[in-house]
Amino acid sequence: MEDKIINEQDLENWRRTHYSHQVNGSTIDKLIIIMGWISSKRDHGNVLFIQLRDKFGDIQIVVKKGKENSENRVFDILKNLKEHSSVGIKGKVVEQKKSPNCVEVIPHEIKVLSVSAKSAPFLTNSISTIGIDTRLELRALDLRRNYLQNIFRIRFTILNSVREFLTKNHFIEVNTPKMISTATEGGAALFPIFYYDKEAFLAQSPQLYKEQLTMAFENVFEIAPIFRAEPSRTNRHLSEAISIDIEKAFVNYYDIMDLLDELISYIILRTKEVNSIELKNLDIELSEIKIPFPRHTYSELIDKLQKSHKYIRWGDDISPKILKDVIGDDFYYIVDWPLSTKPFYVKSKINSDAAVSKSDSPVDSSESENMMVSESFDLMFGPLELSSGSTRVNNKNVLLDSMKKKGLNSAAFDYHLRVFDYGIPPHAGFGLGLERLIMALLKVENIRDTTFYPRDIDRLTP
Repeated sequence: MEDKIINEQDLENWRRTHYSHQVNGSTIDKLIIIMGWISSKRDHGNVLFIQLRDKFGDIQIVVKKGKENSENRVFDILKNLKEHSSVGIKGKVVEQKKSPNCVEVIPHEIKVLSVSAKSAPFLTNSISTIGIDTRLELRALDLRRNYLQNIFRIRFTILNSVREFLTKNHFIEVNTPKMISTATEGGAALFPIFYYDKEAFLAQSPQLYKEQLTMAFENVFEIAPIFRAEPSRTNRHLSEAISIDIEKAFVNYYDIMDLLDELISYIILRTKEVNSIELKNLDIELSEIKIPFPRHTYSELIDKLQKSHKYIRWGDDISPKILKDVIGDDFYYIVDWPLSTKPFYVKSKINSDAAVSKSDSPVDSSESENMMVSESFDLMFGPLELSSGSTRVNNKNVLLDSMKKKGLNSAAFDYHLRVFDYGIPPHAGFGLGLERLIMALLKVENIRDTTFYPRDIDRLTP
């Protein structure tokens, strides 16, 4: 039979009776219906070996050219179908020791549900050598590759683990607005939008809302997208990312770091339990971690870095590229950052003499103020920043003063400030980047392979 057009069919009364993982020794000699897409095909002349894949894996289909018209029809159709075509197979399960799950299916009937019109530009069973931009143009097809299938199954476990852990620790999941009137972080890296007849922005963070919600619920968390208009083309930046945001009442940043330690530990434990097969497929061994993670003060790191990087001054940001000079590739915190580098809602640290002592000469009051440190932290994995958190300001007058020093218009934040007249409790929290956490745990080189449809400075489709 020469290559010819194969008509697609409707499901009609066909329904799957078994997924691939349910086809085993207990189903031998049974007539079953399986559905999926052709992941690979080996043509041995008068015998075809087809791997049919569904959400749980592959099942082997073996069809021979025979004497019966029905057999030949199935054979001819499968011979002319390309990989990625979707089919339904009605057939008998037989024992086959050499098959991966010791059984295979001999088809009696076939329904062609969707025909692949082109050969795929990359294989599904290996890490593709095709450039990521080419793959992203066919992202849904790209996501069929074994490598990404393993990553996204683990991603699902991580999200479930977060919810399990926080639920056990008496948190409630919340949802905050993603269209906002004022910049949470003070106006940088914003995506402006039209909101009816007003200007609005996509939310950089749920920060102010989750702080308010501690007043009503004490312990809250949100797993949702955040939007940052950062003109970066690195392998670790996205314009739309998923943030795991946590806020807890009646604690400070030390307590919230302890919570973050335990959360990361729980995620790793559950991933090892649930995704042992995926980790093996990725050749990843999640090593045991010891908590609490090491905590290095900003001032200590500046002292160490100045020995080899003379241009660094106290108050500068620390480039991830040079952190490897003083820190290993593991989890650790950088704590007590300069207050001047942090948003207006971050609390200053009392008795921060260590920072002021960085100057050998007397300082005036304004310089001393610039050298204040904050009750803040960044969780790092080697040079990769995963999370940022702090104790928050819960006093209205202090918050107003901080806004003034940052050059912010307090009137624009009236919706937030008015809540402080009614006793917001002391609180602390953090935001943890889901995609960056996956990069760290699974050694993914490009953050775009940790999200389904990445958005960055160059990409708005698919």
